[in-house]
Amino acid sequence: MSLSHTVWSLDEKKPLQAASLIDEKELELLLRDNIEILNRGWLVISNQVKTDAGKFIDILCIDHDGDMVVVELKKDLTPREVTAQVIDYAASVSKMTAEEIAQLYLSFTNGKETLNDAFQKKFGTPLDEAIVNQNVKMVIVAAKMDDGTERIIRFLRETYRVDINILFFHVFQCGSERLISRSWFEEDIEESAPVKGSEKGPWNGEYYASFGEGSRNWEDARKYGFISAGGGSWYSKTLSLLSPGDRVWVNIPHTGYVGVGIVTEPVQQAKDAVFDVKGENVKMVDLSLRGNYLYSVDDPDNAEYVVKIQWIKTVRASEAVKEFGFFGNQNSVCRPLADRWNFTVDRLKKCWGIDC
Repeated sequence: MSLSHTVWSLDEKKPLQAASLIDEKELELLLRDNIEILNRGWLVISNQVKTDAGKFIDILCIDHDGDMVVVELKKDLTPREVTAQVIDYAASVSKMTAEEIAQLYLSFTNGKETLNDAFQKKFGTPLDEAIVNQNVKMVIVAAKMDDGTERIIRFLRETYRVDINILFFHVFQCGSERLISRSWFEEDIEESAPVKGSEKGPWNGEYYASFGEGSRNWEDARKYGFISAGGGSWYSKTLSLLSPGDRVWVNIPHTGYVGVGIVTEPVQQAKDAVFDVKGENVKMVDLSLRGNYLYSVDDPDNAEYVVKIQWIKTVRASEAVKEFGFFGNQNSVCRPLADRWNFTVDRLKKCWGIDC
C-alpha cells in the first residue's frame, strides 16, 4: 500500500517539507507522554513492558472499556514479521491479571498514582476489575507499510475479526518546528472517550451482551428467558455487571443482534437456576434444552453461568440485525462508551419498534 501524505501551509501557499524523527526511541517517548496523538481514549500503563518471551512491548495502554492495547512502533517500513511479533505480545498481555496490570502502572508512576485513581481521573468512572483485560487490541505505528503486511492485516481483521490495526504517522518541518500527523489504516479502533466531568458520562445506560453459540443455543435463551456464558471465569465474570432492572441488547458474534430484555435476577450458576414454565418452577437441569449448560457443575471456575431476562424483543438467529457500523465486542457483557454504541441502540430501536 502506497500512501502519499502532504501538508500545505495556507499562509505560504506551499507544502511543508518532510522531516524525520531521530530514532524509534524518540517516537516512543513522544507517544508515551502524549498518547492522545494516537487515541484520547487510551491510558498508558507503561512502556518497555517485558513479555513472557523476554522481549519488550513499546507501549501498553488500557482503554475506557478495560481492554488492553499493545502498541508496537516502527519508524520506517513495517515488515511482515512485525505482525507476528505484535500478536505474540498480545498473547502475553492476555495472561496478565488485573493485579499485575495495576502493579505495572504503579511502578510506571513510581508509586505516585494507582491505576484506579488514574482511570477515574481520565474517564470519569471507576475501574471495574471484572472488565479489565477481557480483550487485547493491537496497533502497529509506522510511517509506511509493505504489501505483505497489508494483506495479512486485512485477512486477520475481515476473516477472523482480530482487533489489529496500523496507524501511519508522518513528520513535517515547519520553520524551526517539526509537526507530526497520523491516520488509521482502517477506521475501526474506537476514538470516542468519556466526557470528563460529565455527571452521567457518555454511557447511555444500555448494556451489551455477546451470546456465543456452541455449547449454548439461542433458541433456549429465547424460550426460557436468559443469557449465559462460561467455560472459564474470563467468559463468565462480566455477567456480574448486570443487576435486576438493567436493559441488555444481545448480539451473536458474526451473526447480529437477536434480542433485548430486562434483567430479572443476578447472575447464578446454571445448576442453581430455576425458571417459571407455565406457572411451575423448573430447574434448568430439568428443562428441555438444545444446548449443554451443565457441563461443569462441580467446577465453579469453569461452569456455565446464567442471567435471567424478561425479553422485550427477540428474533431467530436467521433474522438477526447486522449493519455496518454496529458495535461489537468479545466480552460476554460490557458497558460500551463508544459513539457507535449509541448508533447501534438507536438503530435497533427503530428496527424493532421500541419507543424508549
